[in-house]
Amino acid sequence: MKFIDEAKIHVKAGDGGNGVASFRREKYIPLGGPDGGDGGRGGSVYLIADRNINTLVEYRYTRKFLAPRGENGRGADCYGAGGEDILLRAPVGTVVYDANTGAQLADLPHDGMKVLLAKGGKGGLGNIHFKSSVNRAPRRCTPGEAGEEFDLRLELKVLADVGLLGLPNAGKSTFIRAVSAAKPKVADYPFTTLHPNLGLVRVDENRSFVIADVPGLIEGASDGAGLGIRFLKHLQRTRVLLHLVDLAPFDEQADPVEDALAIVRELEKYDPALAAKPRWLVLNKLDLIAEAERKARIDAFLSAYRQKSGDALAVGQPCFSVAAISGEGAREICFRLMDFLENSSEAPPPDNL
Repeated sequence: MKFIDEAKIHVKAGDGGNGVASFRREKYIPLGGPDGGDGGRGGSVYLIADRNINTLVEYRYTRKFLAPRGENGRGADCYGAGGEDILLRAPVGTVVYDANTGAQLADLPHDGMKVLLAKGGKGGLGNIHFKSSVNRAPRRCTPGEAGEEFDLRLELKVLADVGLLGLPNAGKSTFIRAVSAAKPKVADYPFTTLHPNLGLVRVDENRSFVIADVPGLIEGASDGAGLGIRFLKHLQRTRVLLHLVDLAPFDEQADPVEDALAIVRELEKYDPALAAKPRWLVLNKLDLIAEAERKARIDAFLSAYRQKSGDALAVGQPCFSVAAISGEGAREICFRLMDFLENSSEAPPPDNL
C-alpha cells in the first residue's frame, strides 16, 4: 500500500431538521391545540485512531465527508429522526489542523482515541414549545441549525521510540534490517528509502522498542534539496535519535565530519526542539576500514567533529561504531537504547569506543 502521510479533507456535519407548526385534528376533539414536533439533530463527523491503519491513503481519493441532516418534525407530537454520525478512521499518531489557519485542533497518539471534527446542528423547535396561557394556538416554529463545516489537514506522525538520521547511503536501512524484522529496500545508490519504515527491536522476551527510519537528508534539505525535510516530522515523537555517519564514503572528496554537521544544521533549521533531543552518533561501515586503522579514523573524526560543532550536544554525545551490514556492534546499541528508554532521566551511556 502506498504510504501517504498528509491529506486535506472537507467535513460537513448535518443540518438540524426543521420544527413544524401543526395542530391536533381528531373527531369529537375540538380545539385540539398544537402538536408540531421538533426536527432531528444533524449527524456529526468524528475521527478515531485505529492501530490497524498505517497510512492516510484513503483520504487522498475521498476528500468530502457530509453527514446526513436530521429529519423535519411532524404533527401528532412526532419528532424527526436524527442524522447518522460519520466515523472516520485514521492511523495512530494522526494530527488534525485547520487547513485555513494552520491551528492544531486534535492529536491522536493512542489507539481508540476519538475526537469530534464537526458537530451536527440542533433540530428546530415545533410549535408545541410555544404554547402558553395567552397563546393557545401558536403558529411559530424554528428551523434547524446549520451543521459545522471545516477544511482540515490530516498529518501523520509515526510513533517510535528511536529515530534514525543521516545522509542518503549512510546505512540507516541496513541498520534497521540488522536490529529488527523490518525489510526496507537497500541498494548502493542514494534515496533508496522514499518513505518512513518502522521496525520492532526485541531486546529480550519482555522488552522491546520501536525504531523509525526516514529518508536521508542532504545539505539544503530545508530549502527543498533532495527529498526535503517533510519526513522529519516523523521523528518529533521519538525519545532519542541515532545519527548515522558513513565513516568510509565512496567519494574520496567527501568529509564525514562536514556531512555530519550538515545534518545537524538542517535539524536545527527545521525544529530546535527536535535538534535538542538526545542524539547519539553511530559511525557506520567499519567493515570498509582496515582493522588496524579503525581507532585512528574514529579518533580523528570525533576530535574534528567536536571541535567544529557548535552543537551543545556534541561534547557529551554518546558515540558508537558499527558495521551494520554484518550487525557488528548493532546489538550492543540496542541494549544501551533499551536501558536509556527505561531510565530516560539518567545520564546517557558512555561511548563504546
